[in-house]
Amino acid sequence: MAWILERAAQTLRLEGQVVRSTDLPDLRSELELKLGNASATEASELNFKLELVAFLQDWFDESPELTVKTSGSTGTPKLMRVSKERMMRSAQLTLEFLQLKPNDAALLGMPLDYIAGKMVVVRSLVGGLDLYPVAPCGHPLQHCDQHFAFAAMIPLQVFNSLQDEVERERLRAIEQLIIGGGAIDAALERALDDFPHHVWSTYGMTETLSHIALRRINGPEASLFYQPFAQVQLSLSSEGTLVIDAPLVAPQTLVTNDIVIFNEQGQFRIKGRKDNVINSGGIKLQIEELEAKVKALAPSWDFQISAQTHPKFGQIVVLLITRASLPTTDTTSYLEQVLQDLPRFERPKRYAVQEALPRTGTNKPDRARARDLAQEAHAELFAH
Repeated sequence: MAWILERAAQTLRLEGQVVRSTDLPDLRSELELKLGNASATEASELNFKLELVAFLQDWFDESPELTVKTSGSTGTPKLMRVSKERMMRSAQLTLEFLQLKPNDAALLGMPLDYIAGKMVVVRSLVGGLDLYPVAPCGHPLQHCDQHFAFAAMIPLQVFNSLQDEVERERLRAIEQLIIGGGAIDAALERALDDFPHHVWSTYGMTETLSHIALRRINGPEASLFYQPFAQVQLSLSSEGTLVIDAPLVAPQTLVTNDIVIFNEQGQFRIKGRKDNVINSGGIKLQIEELEAKVKALAPSWDFQISAQTHPKFGQIVVLLITRASLPTTDTTSYLEQVLQDLPRFERPKRYAVQEALPRTGTNKPDRARARDLAQEAHAELFAH
């Protein structure tokens, strides 16, 4: 496939209409004019298109780099400069892996502040895809009946779409659906298993300019292991974390905090993050694995696992749980009853009730804020 890797030669097909870099000032003026008489819903969509125009103007300027914001999943979000050339190479890897073609319709329902949204646009520029922007929201398919060859969503958007019959059918019709920006729990994977087309979980980060590996989560090819893209070399650090050597998208070798295991095909499975390990009395507990066990016991709970420092054990497991997940009376007895089947050393020792759980701008668990909240927890579990 002849990908368009020269920015000067690129155009954006926007909802079936070709937009050139020289068209952007007029398009901005047209959108701003429409804003004057727009309803609230129309204004949201027009403002998002104005954000898209602003990104395209940055893309086509003379600078070889642009600014992106990290997700902040392990700390405060930060700004970083990234290479437009490497962004195009990243787009090429995805386009080739998913076998997308010029004029394939692509959904843009991600914020343009972050790399995920920016890369949907870059893939459209490089691959000649037909881009359909929808202001980021929990139901991107609600008012959009376009058939999409490609869409990128976060787990919350997918979950919400499954709850509505019309949106569910539109979701099922997407030929290549990638899901990123957060963990996909087992229940959501089961709900997607019978989808007729390709559904993927993504692995990547801002530093790798979006994903460098995909994992099939539906159909007979479903797997727990991620398949890295071509020209991506992976290895393990001395601490068992993933090391990424992907010169097309990252100028330096990246040593991640993700604890992984490899299979014989060179694919990898994620156990969790190194900084999400709780060391309680010498026993190391992986937060993500413990959360999966709790979710199996209480599928309806909205919760996070974190830790609190402790003079005897070093750290103890703390459960952060939303008030809406709990009965109106006798919270402690209820939690102990639900959690009693966990091994003793894995049971949360304290809990804190929250109105809402801490999340990052990309809707990932905010682990740093969760640790702060866990330090304040005082209600005890299994104290007897």
